[in-house]
Amino acid sequence: MIDADRAHLIHPVTSLRGHEQHGVRMLTGGKGMWLTDADGREVLDGFAGLWCVNAGYGQDSVVEAAAEQMRQLPYATGYFHFGCEPTIRLADKLTSIAPPGLDHVYFTLGGSDAVDSAIRYITHYFNAIGKPEKKQFIALEWGYHGSSSTGAGLTALPVFHRGFDLPLPWQHHIASPYPYRHPQGHDDAAVIASTVAALEAKVAELGADNVAAFFCEPIQGSGGVIVPPVGWLKAIRETCDELGILLLVDEVITGFGRTGPMFACDAEGVSPDFMTLAKGLTSGYVPMGAMLMADHIYQAIADSAPAALPLGHGFTYSGHPVSAAVALEVLRLYEDGLLENGVRTGRRFAQHLDRLRAHPLVGDTRGRGLLGAIELVADKQTRAGFDSALDIGGRLSKLTWDNGVVVRCFANAVIGFAPALCCSEGEIDQIVERVERSLDQLLEMPDVRAVLR
Repeated sequence: MIDADRAHLIHPVTSLRGHEQHGVRMLTGGKGMWLTDADGREVLDGFAGLWCVNAGYGQDSVVEAAAEQMRQLPYATGYFHFGCEPTIRLADKLTSIAPPGLDHVYFTLGGSDAVDSAIRYITHYFNAIGKPEKKQFIALEWGYHGSSSTGAGLTALPVFHRGFDLPLPWQHHIASPYPYRHPQGHDDAAVIASTVAALEAKVAELGADNVAAFFCEPIQGSGGVIVPPVGWLKAIRETCDELGILLLVDEVITGFGRTGPMFACDAEGVSPDFMTLAKGLTSGYVPMGAMLMADHIYQAIADSAPAALPLGHGFTYSGHPVSAAVALEVLRLYEDGLLENGVRTGRRFAQHLDRLRAHPLVGDTRGRGLLGAIELVADKQTRAGFDSALDIGGRLSKLTWDNGVVVRCFANAVIGFAPALCCSEGEIDQIVERVERSLDQLLEMPDVRAVLR
């Protein structure tokens, strides 16, 4: 299997030659918070797969929901006015729990095509209301909005641009609300004000009549779990309204209890014009994403063409009935105790993050709910990072795996956490203990210790 993997399988976001040398880590099973590898070794998953297995592995009721739907109706197209019960029920459920005004849902296969769908609908919307010049889009540095040919340009991570001729000319970025790296440090008001000013300046530069929308994550996941101050998202909503541009909030990572409430938008009472979802929607058991659209957008698009003329956007597997049945059961699990457990366990996690700031390698810790990060630095005083030649992320990836825990080890020496909502306080303790042991081992490496200040 390892040889076949090397020979044939292209892995996502991976160095092709690097993977050939590394070889695959074969996973064979999962239950709750635990994964089993091909050697029968059990490892704690502190990252919920890829920020997605929010309900934990091995939820039998989810498996049964999928199996029952497969027996009854394994596929139903949404074309030609066809539909089926689980997809309609899921659309009704999502709009009932989403921020007010997000009354319409288009289902996708994941987060990337949810972003792409939003871009297409936004373009159509401004054409429909007689403002075809509004074609410029703005997003954040360190932001992530998928790796499709369109969305990857709004993603602002260099590896997604290199060799792909991105970003596109109509895709722009402003500075991230990154408190640890902000010139005024953890001054919440200053961080919020700087983003507002940057957005206003970028819109002025491009021309307000030319800007369509601003895209952001409530917490920037793949950029290193960058947590803006409370009040930041609300200020962005107000600024977009004042500037006459639409707001898309990408909750692919932050949705479904990851930060505490069902959606991160809920914490600040923000209702965007578009919201993208995936990952926790089905807890990763089957592929599915969703793009939620505000009613005022929907009505303008619906009124823009004769009733007999189709709107040319659609996927074969949009609203797949098996995925919808799984999502409905996963949502039931969230509401029947998993969200509450996540909030309780998140408090324990926050205590650990606060404590870990004292470690000699740690410059910053940050988080909200069961989403968090540790940022390592060579100099706590100046916040200087490590030389990339030291490959701190690669070393940590091996150390943490060897110590029996899966976390996300970013190349910029940030460790990302996203435990499942079923995680117990004891399992949180074990995750952090194993990561702390890895940090201690990293600290003992002579070339690492030699650059510490």
